[in-house]
Amino acid sequence: MEQNKKKIINDPVLGFVSIPSEFLYDIIQHPYFQRLNRIRQLGMSFMVYPGAQHSRFLHSLGAMHLMNEAIGQLKGKGNVITDEEAEAVLATILLHDIGHAPFSHVLEHLFTQGVTHEDISLEIMRQLNREFNGKLDMCISIYQDKHPKKFLHQLVSSQLDMDRLDYLIRDSFFTGVVEGAVGTERIIKMLNVWNDNLCVEAKGIYSIEKFLIARRIMYWQVYYHKTSVAAERVLINLLKRAKDLTKAGIELECPQWFRYFLKHTATFEDFANKGEALQNYVKFDDSDIISVAKAWQNNADKVLAILSSCVSNRHLFKVIIGQKPMDKATIEFLEQEYVAKLGIPKEEAHYFYSEVTVSTNTYSHKNNNSPIYILYPNGEVKDIAEVTEILDISQLTKGVEKKYYFCYYNFNNTISI
Repeated sequence: MEQNKKKIINDPVLGFVSIPSEFLYDIIQHPYFQRLNRIRQLGMSFMVYPGAQHSRFLHSLGAMHLMNEAIGQLKGKGNVITDEEAEAVLATILLHDIGHAPFSHVLEHLFTQGVTHEDISLEIMRQLNREFNGKLDMCISIYQDKHPKKFLHQLVSSQLDMDRLDYLIRDSFFTGVVEGAVGTERIIKMLNVWNDNLCVEAKGIYSIEKFLIARRIMYWQVYYHKTSVAAERVLINLLKRAKDLTKAGIELECPQWFRYFLKHTATFEDFANKGEALQNYVKFDDSDIISVAKAWQNNADKVLAILSSCVSNRHLFKVIIGQKPMDKATIEFLEQEYVAKLGIPKEEAHYFYSEVTVSTNTYSHKNNNSPIYILYPNGEVKDIAEVTEILDISQLTKGVEKKYYFCYYNFNNTISI
């Protein structure tokens, strides 16, 4: 008996989400896509917001649902989108995050060199395209912005795409940060196309202003929350130590695919050549890291054991936020404290602190960065930056308040800096 592929999924954020075609169902059922069930959308943010346990899988389904709504609105306004193009752009948004590393952005550059999750997504799409006998050709074209209709790519990746709309409302819902909620239904109903560019009808300008404000709030209150950053740095330093020990010839308990990335820092060529890198990557997820962190708490290596305990038991780094990097004298003092109190060599002290520079652009209206266009009834089109009355665009478009997060181990509060 043929399987019924016309499934309906109950999404806690968007309600009932339908899978529009059998081909999209087949993509969702593929092991590469099912892996996203085991990748947290917000990385380590659950250590700040315990409800933030949602997955990249759920986000991708939500983005597909919003894309389907957007396609319906655009077609209803006379914009030509063929059935083939509609299915292709739905597949594109469904697969846009398929290349994420475990814990999403947190570990993106730890196991690879010069490779982004977008690069890996593209390679996985190409692999899937081979398995599906070329049915993803147009999807890949849209993803790479090579399709003749540019607005289809903008629906996937721009300053007002379905990816951003879904992650804002979803992350707001699961963290409980209500300020991040945006009116997705209103925004989608106001979408149109002008000169092959996605635009918003003038009646939707206030919804766009709210969208930009919400995005800025979510970045500083959730994505760059100091405790989230501290948790990320503990995890990164733990895995750096694991990689260094592995390179020194010490075998650590972990799955085979995990060991590959402890031994190798994969390049773009490694992924493009359809070799071990991609084969191991598509098996690698959050659960592997959670499991080894539990196991490594009893490792003979003191650095690995302490950091593993920090990750497993939420003993996070302390954070100092400043306007400039931490001074060398303070770092030297910390290193001496770690040598004395942890009984480790000085060359291992650097695993117990980390500094990260944080800044973000809420909106960029220059350098051909797909501006948010506002379409007026007379056919005139303006950048949102030119017409907004309540937003200070100079604040939203600059590298907002660059901050330096200095994170350091101080579990028993015995170090004062």
